[in-house]
Amino acid sequence: MTTDSSSTNRAPAEGISTFKGRERALRADRLGTGGLLLSVLAATAPLMVVAGVMPTTFAVMGIVGQPLLFVVLGAVLVLFSLGYAEMSRHVHNAGAFYAYISRGLGGTAGAGAALVALVAYNSLQVGIYGIFGFEVSGLFATYADLEVAWWIPALAAALAVGVLGWLKIDVNAKVLGVLLVIEVLLVVVFDIAAVADPGPEGLSLHAFNPDTLTGAGVGTALCFCIAAFLGFEQAPVYAEETSRPHVLVPRVMFLAVTGVAVFFALSSWALTVATGPATIVPTSQEQSAGLLFFLTEDRLGAAFTDVLHVLFVTGMFAAMLSFHNVVARYAFAMGREGLLPAAFGRTTGSSGAPGTGSLLQTGIAVVLVLTFALTDDKPAGDPTAPVLHLFTWGGNIGALGVIVLMAIASLSVVVFFVRRGAAAAQAWRLATSAVAGIALLVIAGYTVKDFDVLVGAGPDSALRWILPGVIGLALVVGLVQGAILRARAPETHARIGLGNEAFQLDKEAEHTP
Repeated sequence: MTTDSSSTNRAPAEGISTFKGRERALRADRLGTGGLLLSVLAATAPLMVVAGVMPTTFAVMGIVGQPLLFVVLGAVLVLFSLGYAEMSRHVHNAGAFYAYISRGLGGTAGAGAALVALVAYNSLQVGIYGIFGFEVSGLFATYADLEVAWWIPALAAALAVGVLGWLKIDVNAKVLGVLLVIEVLLVVVFDIAAVADPGPEGLSLHAFNPDTLTGAGVGTALCFCIAAFLGFEQAPVYAEETSRPHVLVPRVMFLAVTGVAVFFALSSWALTVATGPATIVPTSQEQSAGLLFFLTEDRLGAAFTDVLHVLFVTGMFAAMLSFHNVVARYAFAMGREGLLPAAFGRTTGSSGAPGTGSLLQTGIAVVLVLTFALTDDKPAGDPTAPVLHLFTWGGNIGALGVIVLMAIASLSVVVFFVRRGAAAAQAWRLATSAVAGIALLVIAGYTVKDFDVLVGAGPDSALRWILPGVIGLALVVGLVQGAILRARAPETHARIGLGNEAFQLDKEAEHTP
């Protein structure tokens, strides 16, 4: 169907298939506050952060004040969430970041953000397969005396996650929820044990002293720590699948970001209490990712530590599943609006899941795992082994992408409400968004500057520019796609970010004589 220029914002885009019925809309009313909260928190993988990210930050950066960093970042992300959550009341779209950016900065910027989001969340999800395969391989060697190549459990996990991606989201939420609750409880047990049996310095609060945040490592430590929060920003991705998105999405975002900040601040403090602030850095350097297990075995015994090892693996699986769901929904939103082939804009059968996006993510994961497996000619414990590259490269590329998206989204919030004439009514939210955006840009700058440290490459390595360049390239390609659509298919361009509203416009147009 063709239209004249006066109806650009009403009629379906020329040449773009308008799928009828429910295929173009995710199934509503499937998530309440609990299901949505568990779905987004699962991506934080609390045990992976406490056992992996925290010891690495202590060891590599030499920053004792990591607990204070979590408090500072929590405050920054609360400021970000104030504007971001208000946007969620006005825009309900499975492509949350790029939809918000489109509404504020236009369709071309939205197209750039869409591709960045797709690359970033794919990188985060696939990166976890590396550490997952490494840990499962270690469990087989320790408890079954069986040598299993890391890529075998990684591929098995990719296929299992892909199958779950086809199931209803409420089933996924139950899987994620059970794993998440058990992880949190076990970490809390350790926290209590550390406080009850502190190290030689007693219940010291030195880790919250601002004097601990000095030196060149602070900026890079911020990069490590902000990755621990990733997941809370995914709440708007599920907006179409909630009964009251204008209420539930903001509520879940604030619960998630404040809960994560408090939980990780206390848990990282418990680590300093268990070893003593004066020795947390050298102990972390000695034990590396085994720090938590070393401390729990001493205080809680071997059986508890064994369970913790298993939950470490299941927590990573929960995070992979959560990121998979987000990638699938971004692909669905992009397909529905002409940024990906139209097939991605369909849901799957009775489940109502974004099946084609799920298949895309599974395919990417399998290809990348196999690629790293084929180049793996070193022992898994070697720091240069491809299995560990998969984790560090993917995780940090993804974290950089999300930080950039949050910074741009903060600017978009300001522009969106100013253009709507609501600057006065939303003044305090616009101020917090501006402050958060500046802070996030600073963190993004440190991330790029110190990328060689983040991925364990030398200062002269080309990887320090090539890897963050993946996000830059995605942004440029997306912007070019948006510019081409604006010139050649203005109707499609005008509908970027409209999501389900575009679907409603299609239905109205189809019934217009």
